[in-house]
Amino acid sequence: MTTSQTNASLQELRTTFIAKGISSATSSYISHGRGALLTDVEGNEYIDFAGGIAVMNVGHSHPKVVQAIKDQAEKFTHTCFMVSPYESSVTLAEKLCTEMPGDSPKAAMFANSGAEAVENAVKIARYYTKKPAIIAFDNGFHGRTLMGMTLTSKIKPYKYGLGPFAPEVYRMPFAYCYRCPFNKQYPDCEVACADHLEYFFINHVAAEQTAAIIVEPVQGEGGFIAPPREYFKKLKSICEKNNVLMIADEIQTGIGRTGYMFAMEHYGVEADLTTTAKSLAAGMPLSAVVGKKEIMDSVHPSGIGGTYGGNPVACEAALAVFDIIESEDLLNRARELGSVLNKTFLTFQEKYDIIGDVRGIGPMIAMELVQDRQSKAPATEETKALVNYCFDKGLIILACGSHGNILRFLMPLVITDEQLQKGMDIINDGFSAIGQ
Repeated sequence: MTTSQTNASLQELRTTFIAKGISSATSSYISHGRGALLTDVEGNEYIDFAGGIAVMNVGHSHPKVVQAIKDQAEKFTHTCFMVSPYESSVTLAEKLCTEMPGDSPKAAMFANSGAEAVENAVKIARYYTKKPAIIAFDNGFHGRTLMGMTLTSKIKPYKYGLGPFAPEVYRMPFAYCYRCPFNKQYPDCEVACADHLEYFFINHVAAEQTAAIIVEPVQGEGGFIAPPREYFKKLKSICEKNNVLMIADEIQTGIGRTGYMFAMEHYGVEADLTTTAKSLAAGMPLSAVVGKKEIMDSVHPSGIGGTYGGNPVACEAALAVFDIIESEDLLNRARELGSVLNKTFLTFQEKYDIIGDVRGIGPMIAMELVQDRQSKAPATEETKALVNYCFDKGLIILACGSHGNILRFLMPLVITDEQLQKGMDIINDGFSAIGQ
């Protein structure tokens, strides 16, 4: 598709015809992308460190994904799996069940978005346990539908004025070591934040009424908060003792983002149910709930599903994604990227006092910016300035966290060393430019 439109003319159309409530992080309108590069309608090129918010792990317009989409579109684009099923959905379900951490037999169901996967995981957990309550965590993000929005922690912009919310959702502190809610220090704390679940069952909601906890292995929108390695084992042990399920929200962490196919493998924990989406189908709308077969099969026929769930074009794209990850050894590449990023950011931290914390797993990594390291006051405006500086220099990066003071990095795993280094140089120059 060619266009004579400019960024400014498209922005004018957008202001007229697209709802104001939908915002964008940048002002450029993209014409095409390849790998880790995006080009806008005016020919400006950007290195993409956002990856469509963790959607493009295998890169933009990967030839194998494009070919898979073309081939399937020529055959049929939709029949509804609940009416006339097809091979790709079954094959993809087998692949997901095989790749999921843990030895228990698994089963899967498909939906369209991460939020829809979360909704279904909650439904399945409630159906299996016959209990209503769900426990979520501070700084968590689980989507924008009614249940997803309720489970999400941050009020503005995700929840403000959009209630009332779903009932029987409770929230407890998360393992945010840089800003410990219990004012303790790791490892002397002995991961007291996990033990707090026992207290929570006594003082907030009884275990006998709790169907599941839902938790991100690394919190995404909340600030790339990665708990200590033993955190989830403790949580899982408490859940098992109290007949409470664990739902791992791997929508942002899954499909290789952390250097593992799914991040819970890093912690050595098998969740009862796992949600995945984003990079699953390289930009095609597809999500899944994968869980222990006994739990997944507990729901009666037609109790879950949807018209577009497991769309054949999206399923073929997802099968191509798994092929790419394996054939191009992207999990090892992800670990290499993570090592480079961690080393570089720690060097930045020594150089720039504004960097209070560097954290994450593999290439799912972030820097938290603060006014000073003693008070840890969020450097929100400085973070905005750095994001804008990078964009002006041809690099797309995103902020996140409750105060918008955390720089998160989600570049495609296929990024070249040269592109990565250029991006790092722009960020380094950006810190100097904002006076840090």
